[in-house]
Amino acid sequence: MAMRWLLLCALLLASSAGAGAGRGGGDGDAGTGSQVYVVYMGAVPPRTSPNLLQESHLSLLGTVLKRGRRADSVVVRQYKHGFSGFAARLSEAEAAALRRKPGVVSVFPDPVYQLHTTRSWDFLQQTAVKIDAAAVRRGKAHHRATAADADSPPPPSPAAATETIIGLLDSGIWPESPSFNDAGFGPVPTRWNGTCMAGDNFNSSNCNKKLIGARYYNESDVRGPSQSGGGSPRDDVGHGTHTSSTAAGNAVADASYYGLAAGTAKGGSAASRVAMYRVCSEAGCSGSAILAGFDDAVADGVDVLSVSLGASPYFRPDFSEDPIAIGSFHAVAKGVAVVCSAGNSGPSAATVVNAAPWILTVAASTIDRDFESDVVLGGNNSAVKGGAINFSNLDKSPKYPLIAGASAKSSSVSDADSASHCEPGTLDTSKIQGKIVLCNHSEGDTSKLEKADELKDAGAVGAIFINDVERAVSTTYLDFPATKVTSAAAAAIQKYIASSSQPVATIAPTATVTGYKPAPVVAYFSSRGPSSQAPNVLKPDVAAPGVNILASWIPTSSLPAGQKEASQFKLVSGTSMACPHVAGAAATVKAWHPTWSPAAIRSAIMTTATQLNNAGAVTTTDAGSPATAYDHGAGQVHPAAALDPGLVYEAGVDDYLGFLCNYGYDAAKIKLIAASLPGGFACAANATAALISDLNYPSIAVSGLGKAGGRAAVTRAVTNVGAVEEVTYTAAVVAPAGLEVKVTPSKLAFTRSVKRLEFQVSFSGGKDKAGKKGAAMFGSITWSDGKHMVRSPFVVAS
Repeated sequence: MAMRWLLLCALLLASSAGAGAGRGGGDGDAGTGSQVYVVYMGAVPPRTSPNLLQESHLSLLGTVLKRGRRADSVVVRQYKHGFSGFAARLSEAEAAALRRKPGVVSVFPDPVYQLHTTRSWDFLQQTAVKIDAAAVRRGKAHHRATAADADSPPPPSPAAATETIIGLLDSGIWPESPSFNDAGFGPVPTRWNGTCMAGDNFNSSNCNKKLIGARYYNESDVRGPSQSGGGSPRDDVGHGTHTSSTAAGNAVADASYYGLAAGTAKGGSAASRVAMYRVCSEAGCSGSAILAGFDDAVADGVDVLSVSLGASPYFRPDFSEDPIAIGSFHAVAKGVAVVCSAGNSGPSAATVVNAAPWILTVAASTIDRDFESDVVLGGNNSAVKGGAINFSNLDKSPKYPLIAGASAKSSSVSDADSASHCEPGTLDTSKIQGKIVLCNHSEGDTSKLEKADELKDAGAVGAIFINDVERAVSTTYLDFPATKVTSAAAAAIQKYIASSSQPVATIAPTATVTGYKPAPVVAYFSSRGPSSQAPNVLKPDVAAPGVNILASWIPTSSLPAGQKEASQFKLVSGTSMACPHVAGAAATVKAWHPTWSPAAIRSAIMTTATQLNNAGAVTTTDAGSPATAYDHGAGQVHPAAALDPGLVYEAGVDDYLGFLCNYGYDAAKIKLIAASLPGGFACAANATAALISDLNYPSIAVSGLGKAGGRAAVTRAVTNVGAVEEVTYTAAVVAPAGLEVKVTPSKLAFTRSVKRLEFQVSFSGGKDKAGKKGAAMFGSITWSDGKHMVRSPFVVAS
């Protein structure tokens, strides 16, 4: 069933990808068959004013339009700060003509991207922010949570740090949330150039000294008035409010989701200011709006951008046609660190998105908190552990009849398997009224929430879903008593049903369990490497908490029975939730080290990440296997350690342009992308994808070792940023059997005058422990001076 669903999903995605471009462009002018296209023209030429750039866009556009069509009447948006370009309603012929014009890098239909909240609608009902102040006091090196959870780094003192501004490209913000109260904040930084746009149910007074900026990009511009959601910075989805508070929310005491996950919720960089760029609505996130958000954020003066959205992993565009890759490249070139979610298409391999090397890409992991809702069986009153979020009003005694879905199959249904999964329309309502129903659940099924609604409407008093994959993600059912158990736990329930003539049970209301082990675990939905676009850049970069994260939410009318007011917080899962944890950590590093580049900040976060769980063992995936760098990159983010990494791997625009050369772009295209390059710029004559491995990245990926004769070597350079200038670092290698790894030199001696040193890593062999070629082989190189441990993961594939 799951395989059939995956094939169907691929077909649907193919269909939606083609339709998405059209939807992003809207209906346009039906008479001309136009839709919105993005015209990307690279960096802003030196000494070019925004007004002059806008005029040049209109002039260029006028050369391809049919007689009678004015350029200013078809332009939807113009980009003039961080990069040059525009979005306009064009016919296919006009778009093709623009592609041939000098100065144009790419022209592509305006795509529609999706928020990375979850992989199924089930997850849209959840949230979490770990709140365990004791973990901060204990100061455990393996950090069980970050950002909105309690193990965030200490706030910088005014004397030691500068103020930072976190921008978010998201679904908007709910300014009334206590997470954005500005009590105790000083004046808005004078370097801030942003604005607080008025819109539907939103005016400039909604911003303050905490929420200092809010912009929106009206979807009616590209989708037409009939789909005009997004006419305000106000969040009507909840996603942007959640991510903003996770990245930079104030400390809010007594936060909970109707009593669950109670404690103090706060963002990873609570001292940071927040700027929201609403680029998404319920219908998705148009590429033209995403680019506008990047363009404005750079001009406004943000320090860090958090972007929890992306393309489908099955139809990802090339870097020069990907709004996130384009916008982030120019943001990073201007000194803005960009953090993106890796996507929610795991656990399949090669599903990671937002994999450009200038982006910090984040996978999702669990925290040490669980939401337990047990099943109590009749007879010996044994309890079977389950997990979900429900506010069950069932009697604590097991007195409700219990039936398996297969036993309640409707006589009009021939498919017993569908009935065992409690698919809508497959059960006899007379057989389930007043009963708790046991249902199998697979990934390709109707969502658990839809099943629960159908069972409730049919008169069932509760539901137990059997699912191994999604156990860690707690679905919210509110008043309907429902829970989720593993197949191993379900065996006890099934045995009891088979042994009893009148099986009975009850479902307990949810209880919060802390200190849950093992944690972290890489979430099953988190997208995995390798990057299909550039396998010689290891992605994702790091992992962060992204399962059942408690953070601020918008008011809702869906309340548990007995509740009079909507919770101001909600439990949600997805790499969307992991991304702002790392954005908060990046902002704190930037506050302590204001002159550090985005690459240095990324390096500090990656090389100090941890690989152990709270049981002292190696971090695993949800399936129980040891997590590899394709699952969680360098490991679980450790924000406090990132403040003092010892060494960093620097990279700048020139390095990324070298990457583009090796990726396959020609010098003419790269000159347009960069604009400030000397006239004689040229890609190296030996440019090849294999040389991407030489990018000065904090991790190492080498593919095609067999083609290289079983040998390869890469070069790296590290810069000493520690307090001690005269210091020596020694390399330690962890390598799998069958792969020989050598670091030359094995010692790096830094002095007051020598801050940056190079080393080479050579690989030979390329057979795994079973003697098999081709399998990915994982290891690490760690430089240490006795205090700092600067770890770089590597993967070698032959």
